[in-house]
Parts: sequence; C-alpha cells; structure tokens
Amino acid sequence: MTGRWLIVADDLTGAADAGVAFARRGSKTKVLLPRASSVDAETAVIACDADTRRGNAEEAAARHTQLMRRFAGPDTHVYKKIDSTLRGHPAMEIAAMRRVLAAHQRPTGAVLAPAFPAMGRTTRDGRVFVHGKPLEQDETWSRERTYPSGELTAILASAGMSAVQVPLHRVRAGAGALRAELQAVTREPGRDGFGRIAICDAETDADLDCVAAAARSPESPAFLIGTAGLAHAVARAEPGGSRSARSLKPSDAGALIVVGSLASVSRAAARALEVMPGVKTVRIQSAALREAVTGDALRAECGAAIGALQAGTDVLVEIAEDVAPDLTRGQKLARALARGLADALDRLSGLIVTGGETAAALLAQQFVAEIELAGEVEPGVVLGVAHGHGEFPLVTKPGAFGDAGSLVRALEKLRMIRRTGTVE
Repeated sequence: MTGRWLIVADDLTGAADAGVAFARRGSKTKVLLPRASSVDAETAVIACDADTRRGNAEEAAARHTQLMRRFAGPDTHVYKKIDSTLRGHPAMEIAAMRRVLAAHQRPTGAVLAPAFPAMGRTTRDGRVFVHGKPLEQDETWSRERTYPSGELTAILASAGMSAVQVPLHRVRAGAGALRAELQAVTREPGRDGFGRIAICDAETDADLDCVAAAARSPESPAFLIGTAGLAHAVARAEPGGSRSARSLKPSDAGALIVVGSLASVSRAAARALEVMPGVKTVRIQSAALREAVTGDALRAECGAAIGALQAGTDVLVEIAEDVAPDLTRGQKLARALARGLADALDRLSGLIVTGGETAAALLAQQFVAEIELAGEVEPGVVLGVAHGHGEFPLVTKPGAFGDAGSLVRALEKLRMIRRTGTVE
C-alpha cells in the first residue's frame, strides 16, 4: 500500500465495518474512538469514529473538520464512510471534509458509491435500495431519517454541493470509459466552487470494483465516499500484506453480549442466542434506564450478570423494546446501560455489541481509545482487540446487518478465542 488511509465514520460500528476491509488484506488497521488523539506510525489504516450520528449537523461538520486536520496528512488517502441507510448528517460531513481538502490544495471532486451488495444495499438511478425495496420503505428510514427523501443529489444539494448521477450501464461500460467520465465530472466546479460529486449506481461487488478502479487511478485521485461496500472494493485493489494472529491470555470467564439496537434483525439474533446452551439472559427495561439518576440501581439489576460471567457463563444483556421508543434518548440510554454494566465489564473474556452508540458507551466505560482490527466473523460483523485497562476480544455488529444466526456465530468465535487465546 502506498500512503496511509484515513476513514472517517459517524459511529463506531461503521468505522470498524469499513476499516476491516483493509485489515483482511493484511494492513495494520485501527479504529480510533473519540478519546484517541494519536496513533502509532506503523498503523496503515486509521478508521475514526467521529461519534456524530445523534448530534446536530453543525457539530458533525466541526468534528469531521477536526479529524481531517489531525489525521489527513499530505500523502493520506481519505475515505468518508456513510451509513448504508443515510442516517446521520452525511451531506454536512462531506462538505466539511471537502473544505479541508481544498485548504490543503488537494482535489475536492468526489466519487460516491453507497451500495453494499453483501448487506442487500444497492443503488439505482441515484437512489438507495434495501433488499430490493426503496430506502424510504425500510424500517430504519421510518425511525431515523434525516432528509425528506433518499434521493442522493438532493441530499448533497442540501449542503450546497453539486452532483451528477452515473447510471449502471455507464459504470459497466468498461474501465477506460468510466475513468474518463469520473474525471470529467469531478474536475468540473460545482455550485460551491469545488469539484462535483459523481454518484455511481452499483448492484454487485463487480460494479464497485469498477468504480474503485476508475476512481483510484493516478489521473483521477478523487475523494471517495461510500459504505463498507466500496471500502472493500478499494482494499481489494490495494497490494495485499501478510496477516498475523494476535495472542491473548486464555480465560475461564464468560463473554458479554449486549444488544442495544432496535433493528428487527438484531432482535431476532438475540432470540436465537438466548436459547443457546450456556447463555444467561438479562433483559433491562428502558424505563429503568431513563429513570436512573446514578448507576447504582442499574448495577443492582445487572448484578446477576457478574457472578455468571465469573462462573464462565455467557451473558446476553438486552434493552427491552418499547412500544414507541424515543430515539432521541438513545445515547443517554446507552450510557446509562454502560454505567450499570461497569462492574461486569471488568469480568468478561470478550464482548459482543450490536449498535454503534451502545458499543461506544461500553468501551468509553473501559477507557478504550482504540481497537486493532483482526477480521470478520461474517460480512459486516467485525472482530478486533480492544485496548483499554486491558486487552479483550471485541465483536461489533451494526444493528441492521446480519441475520438471526449472527450473534450465535459471533459467540462461537469468542468461545474459541477464550479457549485458545488466538485472535484471527
């Protein structure tokens, strides 16, 4: 690999999901949490969790500006990781990153390809589809949308940026033709004075490979924007390195599995996990989290988990569903849960978390500043080693990714690690 990569995501699971594309190819890759201020020189790929999903757009832009100024050196390739269902504030974040690029006299023309075929996300006519249905019909959009519609040119225009759609037949027209088209689009100034953004349709990994090859050519060093799908395509085009397993001390303690996501697929995965032998379930009512002023009451509710973990039993902790959940309080609930589980976090052999906010809150409780990525349990379900007070294996899963068996497979992986001490 020539030069370092900087990936900026708006939550922890997104940073891990994109960064692991390079880790799988043998590049030393670390996810940096908000408390991190530096990284060692040997790390080839930095995936930053900007933690801006729930804040306002202005705060999100400021945080992305800060991370770009801190980590985007002259030879650093920049990748903006966006949510596959367009949650958060991607338009303002992209605009902020482009301003820093312009200040550093670097190209501001960008290529956006939000498809992630392995997770059922495709793009046609400049719109996102989830398992073949328009994004606007997806459960995540109905709960957490930021924009009036999922039309990508309109979303970018909301932050003053100009974009041009590149339809699927032109993506598949051949590397030379696509490269020429992307160059023509990204070199033309838009309404904000910066290069325009090419929005590329894609329905398969092969389509994304075409986009990555065309966008990463020396003649077209475009700023790349996408989900983990495009990140995997970019990583596939990079020279591979050698992967080495990490060694940890074997443990007799149980693993902690925390489900904080409201997504139906994560709830189905929890149902499959709770009937697995050797798993104890602790279900916490969100009302108890909302009413907790200190962590004392929550620690009492979670107390049974501590003894179970010490005895080698795996513990599933789940926030019970509300009939009408208040998503604006999601971060507060995640932090309250993390405080309640503080003692349990000191007694586990490994951690599995669904949902970026929940993962970030739990890791902050352990003063974790970085995660060294090791690989994937399956597409979208990332394995790494968290570095905090100590080291422990960590699996993160975006709430809407995977299937009903994803948490079972993740736990089987952690059980193997605690027996062998080998993370690979």
